[in-house]
Amino acid sequence: MNAPDRIPSATQAAGVVDWLTNGTRDQRFIDNIFAEMCIRLQQAGIPLKRATLHVQIQHPQWLGARIMWSDGMREAEIGRVDFDVRERSEYIGSPANELIDGATEVRENLERDPALGRKHALYDEMRAKGLTDYVAWPLYHTLGKRHLITFATDRPGGFGDSHLAALKSVLPVLALVSEIRIKNRLARTLLETYVGSHAGELILAGATRRGTGTTVSAAIMICDLRDFTKISDNWPRDDVIDLLNDYFDAMSDPIARHGGEILKFIGDGLLAIFPLSQPNACANLLRAVTEARQAMAALNERNQGTGRAPLNYGIGVHVGDVMYGNIGSTSRLDFTVIGPAVNMASRLEALTKQVGKPVLLSRDFAELVTPEFALERVGQHAVRGFSEPIELFAFEPGAGA
Repeated sequence: MNAPDRIPSATQAAGVVDWLTNGTRDQRFIDNIFAEMCIRLQQAGIPLKRATLHVQIQHPQWLGARIMWSDGMREAEIGRVDFDVRERSEYIGSPANELIDGATEVRENLERDPALGRKHALYDEMRAKGLTDYVAWPLYHTLGKRHLITFATDRPGGFGDSHLAALKSVLPVLALVSEIRIKNRLARTLLETYVGSHAGELILAGATRRGTGTTVSAAIMICDLRDFTKISDNWPRDDVIDLLNDYFDAMSDPIARHGGEILKFIGDGLLAIFPLSQPNACANLLRAVTEARQAMAALNERNQGTGRAPLNYGIGVHVGDVMYGNIGSTSRLDFTVIGPAVNMASRLEALTKQVGKPVLLSRDFAELVTPEFALERVGQHAVRGFSEPIELFAFEPGAGA
């Protein structure tokens, strides 16, 4: 496993360390940096055939990501890692398992009799690909964060001592470079998760001063779950959380698919906008409502099998100019929309109970979609906070879409 090497390890790694330190400033993505690093290590004389970088991330759907490079690849492959991975055979007994449990190195001679080595499908896969040696190390970020990096070779005899020393010498700089990119991605992910993609981009671009904002013309949609107080009072807490998550999935996924942006969840309600700068924004809103209705019907059918009552909702829709920006205290801001158009959508949502229609549209909105969608005129109604009655239209999702 320790065949002699012609090039000292310091010489092999110096150029790669210098490039990581000074040559990656303009590269935003860690997977691109990782792929180029591996190619440069090869060019420096290190017999690298395969490498992976495993990082844990704070994402609502994924525990982490695996970045994999192999010989001949110009770009690395990125795979997402589920939260339940630690309960599966691919993790149990794996190098990642050993390192997460505290090991500081996992080294496996893939040329020796498999009966004498570690038992895991990963090692069998690498042997089948002709790899001869494998090493995995923790990659340390600040505040005790541990990630994982692995290297493998097909060189007869495996990695030499100088190869391993060279690979180890790049880790401290790679840790710094990767932590910056991962935290940048983390900031973007957290903003997208909690305030939406568009608002997140504005905040990252510097829109963080209280009172700053812009006027946006948009279709506004406000949705509220019916009888939630009764449900939350009578159901176990975990069941209520599951119900809300399922309900928001049914409503939110179609909104995102059709170009809308959810600005906030308020208890059992949500506020979303479809900017009129997007083509067919109003029609897309109604398409999203149609798909949400189908998803809610499927959810109610599933819930019926567990004895739960069907969930009902009300949606109010209006169109107009809104102020889109930062509102709040000196130390706690909310990036949201305000204005009479938002108030109108909220009042229409409340009127769905009185009118007996689950989706109510203002005339201003209806005029933008009437040729394409079949709407039902339900007459003029007084709207709290507005001096004149408002002509309303009902939309039966699926009709004329």
